[in-house]
Amino acid sequence: MGVSRRRGAVALAVGIGLLMTACAKHAPQDTLKPNGPAARTIDHLYVPVFWIAAVIFVLVQGLLLVFLFKYRDRGERDERPEPVQLHGNTKLEFGWTVVPAVLLALVAAATLPTIFKLAKKPTNPINVTVVGHQFWWEYRYTDPDIGVVTANELHMPVGRDVYITEDGTLRKPDGTLDADVIHSFWVPRLNGKTDMIPGRVNHMKLKADTPGVYLGQCTEFCGLSHANMRLKAIAETPAEFDAWVQTMKKPAATPVDGDPAFAGYQLFTSRGCAGCHTVDGYTEGLVGPNLTHVYSRTSFAGALFDMSPANLSKWLRNPPGEKPGSRMPNLNLTPDEISKLVAYLETLK
Repeated sequence: MGVSRRRGAVALAVGIGLLMTACAKHAPQDTLKPNGPAARTIDHLYVPVFWIAAVIFVLVQGLLLVFLFKYRDRGERDERPEPVQLHGNTKLEFGWTVVPAVLLALVAAATLPTIFKLAKKPTNPINVTVVGHQFWWEYRYTDPDIGVVTANELHMPVGRDVYITEDGTLRKPDGTLDADVIHSFWVPRLNGKTDMIPGRVNHMKLKADTPGVYLGQCTEFCGLSHANMRLKAIAETPAEFDAWVQTMKKPAATPVDGDPAFAGYQLFTSRGCAGCHTVDGYTEGLVGPNLTHVYSRTSFAGALFDMSPANLSKWLRNPPGEKPGSRMPNLNLTPDEISKLVAYLETLK
């Protein structure tokens, strides 16, 4: 009895802890606070379905508790009459068959139009192909008037649809397969989850009502740093978005001999960095994120770290140590080399 009570107490404590966690005030990935039409459509379906499920749960569990209490063993088995048998009771059997079927039909009637509404391609969207890597996101803006490539931070103008293509069979410029393990792209306040499956092409759309930074992440286990594969959807005014596009189109400035960043530039091109990372204008790396304007981003390494010289230095000392499973190797850079590389990266704005 003592063991059972202790187990019950532990289970209760765990349940209370989970409940308190769910009620946290600061929840930047709160799917119950939609800020876009797609997320709002999902929310309008979720609320009634939730309350239908809640009523059924309370009813079933309530009846279960009543019967557990009413018909519990009191040690009087020989004195109590047999319960009334309900087998063959047409009214009851009809009721518990038809009522659930009607409820499921109502839920289906609300769900099917929602599915088709979410799947409908928007008119005049910004087209972005998203590629999932271990463990970061690549965004390829495929419209001819944009045509930029960036990582981890998805920029989008307020009030305009962004049509996401998730293609697991993309190929890199050298012809090698650009597929990875399964990922799942999710920005909770803008839309639901969409899996990125090698061999399949999936789509989703995002639109933000107001400017802001909407956090998201991968929700399909994809390796050691799955929890560190985060993302930011940055919604801004159309003018700000246009200005961002123009900045992204500019080639990176190449330091010349005598510039403070020149030594870092030489290290970048000689220590293997340029073999993995693209910097438009003079390198075409095919493995890591495009770094042409990396220092204009607010974060890096799968949106795990805020962009700052201190964090860049920490990252360059030992990338796999900071992000387990990272495909960026530890180059065993000296503190002086790290300082020079950071000075160069700061010029890539």
